[in-house]
Amino acid sequence: MNLPLKIGLRYTRAKRKNHFISFISFISIAGIALGVMTVIVVISVMNGFDRELRERMLSMVSHATISTYGNEYLTDWQRAVDKAVQHPEVVGAAPYIDSEVLIQGNRTEGALVRGIVPELEEKVTQVNEKMRYGSLQDLQPGKYRIVLGSELAATLGVGPGDQVMVYAPQFKTTAVGIVPRVKRFTVSGIFEVGMYEFDSKLAIVHLRDAQKLFRTGAGVEGIRLELKDLMQAPRVARELARELGGFYRVRDWTQQNVNFFKATQTERMVMFIILSMIVAVAAFNILSTLVMLVTEKQSDIAILRTQGFSRRQVMAVFIVTGVVIGLIGTLLGTIAGVVISWNIDVIVPALERFFHTDFMSADVYYVSDITADLKWRDVLTIVSVSFGLTVLATIYPAWRASRVQPAEALRYE
Repeated sequence: MNLPLKIGLRYTRAKRKNHFISFISFISIAGIALGVMTVIVVISVMNGFDRELRERMLSMVSHATISTYGNEYLTDWQRAVDKAVQHPEVVGAAPYIDSEVLIQGNRTEGALVRGIVPELEEKVTQVNEKMRYGSLQDLQPGKYRIVLGSELAATLGVGPGDQVMVYAPQFKTTAVGIVPRVKRFTVSGIFEVGMYEFDSKLAIVHLRDAQKLFRTGAGVEGIRLELKDLMQAPRVARELARELGGFYRVRDWTQQNVNFFKATQTERMVMFIILSMIVAVAAFNILSTLVMLVTEKQSDIAILRTQGFSRRQVMAVFIVTGVVIGLIGTLLGTIAGVVISWNIDVIVPALERFFHTDFMSADVYYVSDITADLKWRDVLTIVSVSFGLTVLATIYPAWRASRVQPAEALRYE
């Protein structure tokens, strides 16, 4: 098989009598390189988006929660916390109360108020690490202090030290009629986690202040859990559910956000299939190149057949030619895709400055920074699919070359 390999490589390097064939060969290489590069970059960016989204979301959303069925509050939550932290996979547990309210500063905005215990909350979320001003420790029971997301504070037009009015969804009867429960809070801190949904809608108060405002007594809505390995959350949730008994409901983050993460996985797969069409089109260019090459080289094929070349060896010659074109394009595209993915955090800001635009606005997207997470497993899959398509594209032209009849090809030579 050394001779078919040498001839195939020679056809790859040789200048064509018909310059259009050389041009199509160049287009084929460029098309495959562009397709492979595009798929690698897009899949890496989607991996980075998924990673950033998961990390930022789970920095605020617990790995698992313990609650009751229905709208009942947990009154013996301390027992559940003590039981949960005994599990070897549980790092921390913290009670919480969530309720939608209206907050009035210089303007009025709807928000989600979360009541927490600061010293326990630090074990289950990263809010204290994301504080731009103040600390969660400033939230003390009875002081009625509140910590706002940065976007929420900007919308309300308030800052540290300012006072806001919080209107709870419960109502009370007074001499002037039925009015909503309202309480004045002082802004003691501002946080920014980099996720617009939380920065623009979340406000945090002390648990006891929330219990008084929402009239939950000593009860809480649930308990948030932080685990050593978030990927083990489904298993840990099942184990805790058995240990705590049927009165408690244990849910993990995959159940709470299952549709969201399934959607991102589906989108990633669809994008891979769509972008692979670019490589398929380039593979058709290889097919066109080889068909024209076979037509040009019919006399050469006839001479090789008369000198003893088998049909299989003739096929090998043109398969080698097509594979080399595909291999060059795939390698160039892989190198370009990997380099761009590694430097996407530099390239995108430069393009945004050049075009004076913001590709991912924070008020539209969950994550406003474009990052890439290059996974070699994905690169290997993309390269394999691309190279496989180029190999398939060589089979028909090579088979057609093997069917050339020497007498017919040399009749007019």
